[in-house]
Amino acid sequence: MPYRPARMPAAESLARAAELRERMERRRTVRQFAPDPVPEQVVRDAIACAATAPSGAHQQPWTFVLVEDPAVRRRIREAAEAEERRSYEGRLGEEWLAALRPLGTDEVKPHLTDAPQLIVVFQQRHWLGPDGSRRKHYYVDESVGIAVGMLLSALHLSGLAALVHTPSPMRFLQEVLGRPANEKAFAVLPVGYPAADCEVPDLVRKSLDQVLVEV
Repeated sequence: MPYRPARMPAAESLARAAELRERMERRRTVRQFAPDPVPEQVVRDAIACAATAPSGAHQQPWTFVLVEDPAVRRRIREAAEAEERRSYEGRLGEEWLAALRPLGTDEVKPHLTDAPQLIVVFQQRHWLGPDGSRRKHYYVDESVGIAVGMLLSALHLSGLAALVHTPSPMRFLQEVLGRPANEKAFAVLPVGYPAADCEVPDLVRKSLDQVLVEV
C-alpha cells in the first residue's frame, strides 16, 4: 500500500526534536509512588502506542497485562520480594550488588503495591493457535524491548511516572496472572504519579558526545 506522509518543514522538525529531547531529559525512574488513581485511558493509550513498535517479521510477540486489583498486586509483590530476597542474599554476586548500591535498592519493593497500576509485559516465544498448533516467533527479545521503550516514552510524555522492574526469575508472574505456556514475563512496570516526598538518585547521563559516533 502507498505510504506518503506529509513532509514536515525543517524548522518545525527542528523545533519538535528539540522539545522532545528536553522533555525526555526530564524522565526519571521512580520507585516512590502516590496511591492516587491515574486516568485509565491514558495508560491504555500508552500501551496502544507501545503496540505500534516494529517487530521481527511483524509478528508482534507481546502481551500487556494491566493489573489494577490490589489483591493481585499484593500477590505479585510477595512473590517478587521472595525472589529478590534470594538474589540480594547472594544469588546476584558481589559485582552486581556493588553496581546496585549507589541506587539504594534492596529486596523490599513497595512500588508494586503503592503504584495504582502495574503493566506486566510478556513476550510470546511462539504463536499458539486454538488447536495447539505453534509457529516460531523471530527477534522476540529485540521486538519486546523496543515496545517497552516506546511504552516508557508514552507514559512519560503523558505525565505519568514508571519503573522497569525485572525480578529474576519471573516465572511466578505467569502463574499469578494465568498466562499461557507460550508467554514469558519480560518486565513489570509500576505506573502512577510520583509521591509527594519522592526522591531519585542524583545521576548524570552520558552526554551525546559519549554515545554518538558519526562516520
